[in-house]
Amino acid sequence: MTRTDQRSSQPRSESPVRVGVLSLHNSKETKAILNAVEALGHEPEWLRAENTVVRIRERDAELSPDVDVIANRLLLSNTDQPAEELGLARTLEGIRPMLNTPDATARAAHKTAAAIALVNEGLPVPKTALALSNDQLKHVREEFGSEAVYKTAIGTHGGGAWKVLTTDPLTARVGKRRAFLQELIGCDGETPRDLRVYVVGDRVIGAMHRHAAEGDWRTNVARGGSVEDVTDSTPKAVLDLARRAAATLGLDYAGVDLIEGDGEWYILEVNPTAGFRGLYQATGRSPAPYIAQQAIEYAGGSVDADRVEGLASTLDDSVPRCKPAPKPVGSEEAITIGFTEQVVVSGTSGTKTVVAKSDSGAARTSIDLRLAADIGAGPIHTVSRVRSGSSKQSKTRPVVDLVIGIGGEQYTVAANIEDRTHMTHSLLLGRDVLKNYHLDVGRRVESHAEIASEE
Repeated sequence: MTRTDQRSSQPRSESPVRVGVLSLHNSKETKAILNAVEALGHEPEWLRAENTVVRIRERDAELSPDVDVIANRLLLSNTDQPAEELGLARTLEGIRPMLNTPDATARAAHKTAAAIALVNEGLPVPKTALALSNDQLKHVREEFGSEAVYKTAIGTHGGGAWKVLTTDPLTARVGKRRAFLQELIGCDGETPRDLRVYVVGDRVIGAMHRHAAEGDWRTNVARGGSVEDVTDSTPKAVLDLARRAAATLGLDYAGVDLIEGDGEWYILEVNPTAGFRGLYQATGRSPAPYIAQQAIEYAGGSVDADRVEGLASTLDDSVPRCKPAPKPVGSEEAITIGFTEQVVVSGTSGTKTVVAKSDSGAARTSIDLRLAADIGAGPIHTVSRVRSGSSKQSKTRPVVDLVIGIGGEQYTVAANIEDRTHMTHSLLLGRDVLKNYHLDVGRRVESHAEIASEE
């Protein structure tokens, strides 16, 4: 019995249900859920930094804005401080009932914790090994074939995932996150693909094959993968496996990723904040109204089932009317950084503090190959094509994940490796980092601050 079933015997409320969506980012999925709540005749509230306050008194706790139920959309896998976000979700859960509870979300977001929960229920996952030291991880590498998957335990959109050979160096941590090995499953000689099944409650909203983009082995839509509707052709047993995976982890809604190898199906990941764009592109169905329905009914409200089905044929991710007003200009929102700025950059085996140059014209951050070697940046997970100046010829550059720290905040980015020997700065900050800050081109930090390694 699902948690929704357990609440189904409650009396229906005649007044609109106030549904809060907890989301500190501007995702299309959050907007779509909020718009669906309103379209179903209920009251949406976007719980974010601009409007959310918790007051705790001697014998009482109060949440503003007040809601009846909360749909959790915090991205634990996309923050450098997942414990802080988890604590926030637990705080709000202590005041109002929450779908995708903090504990369920935390377990699902941590890939090896999720794998343990799944195998304990007899569900199949690829062969996996987590080791807490570099030596032990290198030792267990022998248990896998010539190629294996090397992942961070927390990651999203294919970030923190590499295909490695037996000769590739491995470390038990990538930046601040633990890493593990997993069996590489798939069909040799074919374009890599997996299966994404979106589940809400005990209902399958849709299923799609995700095919990797040319030159990549990861199938994420965010990385250019293509999609194909297979809702009607996927075997019922596989759809049931997806339902069981979400239920085992205690999730009310999730995108379940599976892969087939040698006639067997394996669960790769169960994503509590899976995107909708690819599924809608493939199937023409949006999970948003079903999540809205789930939240409304969980709080004792009612909806028109036909209306839900009708709304699912569109993906309304326009800015909802309930979005709180932004903070006044000059409020404490984003840190200001200069044209040159002191930056802490981390790889798999080291950390250095350097002076980086800001370039708002560059989409991607770039790191000098020598600095990349010093901090153990890598493994290389793809290549990018760039065109410099007036040249019509494009060049290919290896791409690696880096952890960039500025002003007490950290971000993981996919950075180009290039020879910057002839340049003053060994690190160039592109828009992938600068979008998080205010840029003051008149502010500069002297380059003599290229500081030694901090292990």
